[in-house]
Amino acid sequence: MSAAVAPFVAGLAARATVLASEPSVSLPTADVPTVVPPAAAILAVAIVLPVLSRKLGHALGVLATGGVSLWSLLAPAGAYLDVTFLGFDALLFNVDAFSRLMGVIFGLIGAAAVLYSYSSDASNRQTAFALGYVGTSVGAVFAGDWLTMIFFWELMAVTSTLLVWDYGGEAVRAGFRYAVYHGLGGSLLMAAIVWHYTEVGSFLFSASDGIVAGIPAALAAVGIGVNVGFVGLHTWLPDTYPRPHVAASVFLSVYTTKTGVYGLARAFPDGNLAVAYMGAAMALVGVVYALLQNDMRRLLSYHIQSQVGYMVAGVGVGTALATAGAFAHVFNHILYKALLFMTAGVVISRTGKQSLKYLGGLGRALPVTALAFTAAALSISGFPGFNGFVSKGMITAAAHKEHLDGIFYILLAAGVGTFMSFIKFGYYAFLRESDSTWAIQRSVTGQRVAMLGVATLCVLLGLYPDALFALLPGSTADAHPFTLSHLGEGFLLAALGVVGFALLKTPLSKIGNGIDVDVVIEPATFYGMRGLVRGTTELFAAVDRAVVAAASTALAAAGDPYGAIRGPAVALLGSEGESLQDGGLRATIATSVLLVVVVLAATLVGLL
Repeated sequence: MSAAVAPFVAGLAARATVLASEPSVSLPTADVPTVVPPAAAILAVAIVLPVLSRKLGHALGVLATGGVSLWSLLAPAGAYLDVTFLGFDALLFNVDAFSRLMGVIFGLIGAAAVLYSYSSDASNRQTAFALGYVGTSVGAVFAGDWLTMIFFWELMAVTSTLLVWDYGGEAVRAGFRYAVYHGLGGSLLMAAIVWHYTEVGSFLFSASDGIVAGIPAALAAVGIGVNVGFVGLHTWLPDTYPRPHVAASVFLSVYTTKTGVYGLARAFPDGNLAVAYMGAAMALVGVVYALLQNDMRRLLSYHIQSQVGYMVAGVGVGTALATAGAFAHVFNHILYKALLFMTAGVVISRTGKQSLKYLGGLGRALPVTALAFTAAALSISGFPGFNGFVSKGMITAAAHKEHLDGIFYILLAAGVGTFMSFIKFGYYAFLRESDSTWAIQRSVTGQRVAMLGVATLCVLLGLYPDALFALLPGSTADAHPFTLSHLGEGFLLAALGVVGFALLKTPLSKIGNGIDVDVVIEPATFYGMRGLVRGTTELFAAVDRAVVAAASTALAAAGDPYGAIRGPAVALLGSEGESLQDGGLRATIATSVLLVVVVLAATLVGLL
């Protein structure tokens, strides 16, 4: 497998080096197929896939996503497909260092995920939704303006929700909560973009240096913060990703959060200290909750928040090294996180167990899966020789260089927790002795090809990071992954992780999943919305009763005016009011006209 992947990595490095030296200008469109945005090919396959055979449909999916990866690597930098929509300038396809890197990794992992889906018995419809999700994500990262980006951003929320819902069962309610979160986040981002337009007069990224400061920036940060999993806005992650089909979780683990990091970099190209500290908080909070989990996919979901926290911190620090580190971590995280969900999916589908409590001894029963998991676990933990070690080190080094000691030490602490989490996962799933004798089918060929291919990339990019460095935005001039101090830091964090797990293994086994903010948010939202609905309904009913009563009284008074007047007359005049007889209040024509004029005059005065 490494022999199959090595040429790709070598070609990646060679082409990236050439691109890094090229001037960032738009070449003639005849030199490259830029008439149609790269997302279109994936979306076209998504549309026709349900009517094709499984083999043909998934084969086209692999070709389309893999083709987009190659297309992204080879497309010359520049702005293409500039159009006018409803009087606004829009740029449907823009190639720069940010979008190129996102397109390469989105297409590459999309191809592996489609192959994994086919081998995991995913239906054509599910894979069609997944490809719709991939296509809209690719459309968002290749947008050259905020208007195009928010269009694909919202479509990405729709397609990912459909992917969750397709599985049915518990995934339906989780998907509904997922849709609510992303609907609110997208609305806030849209408000920020509209406000930004009123200040700048253009939606184009090139018209300003990021989103306008002040309220638009705050709205954009919170709106994008939903997608990346800001602390307090993150509970949709562990709530949703463990619910759908195991192959769907592979797609879900990749696109939403990383597109959010891309959006954050567009909004804050020069960094933002508050965003940096939020990223550090995400890294630590996510890893603490991950340590408490026994559900494999829930553990991995919390680690998405934690690892994306490193990226957010890098974007927030905003230096050239921090930006390069953030997007190196985007690339690397997509590889090892998708691989972790693939290995968890194989375990779940073969054993029928989601919880680590009921597993053990799978290293012998699923040796290829265990090997792939080991590569992914060492990568996410930042062990020297694996890709996560390189990108994590770039972010922590950037924070240290800027004297952001709080962020630096929080990220190091999160690194120790990551080692502990995956020692726990590996121990309970693959290493410890179990009473169960696993007589299970091993992973099928397509799953093994997908897992080993991605695992090989994790190792190659850890040993030869220059293949990725030339693609990165920012600068890697200060990136020195293999210095003695950095290597020592990696080994020290690993040692602390081993010791920490040994000390806390027993206490952790007795603690539940922990109380997250959804324990407060979801009941408060439920009862708050129920109170609002009931209050609105009761107010409407009260107004309705009052109007009906007033109308009934008016009709009764019109039918029996003297009877209606006689009651108030008795109350005001006593016995004299009882003498009021029918016809006793007749007025002359002159008096009647005077009364009409007075009433009309009073009405006009009231209106004016």
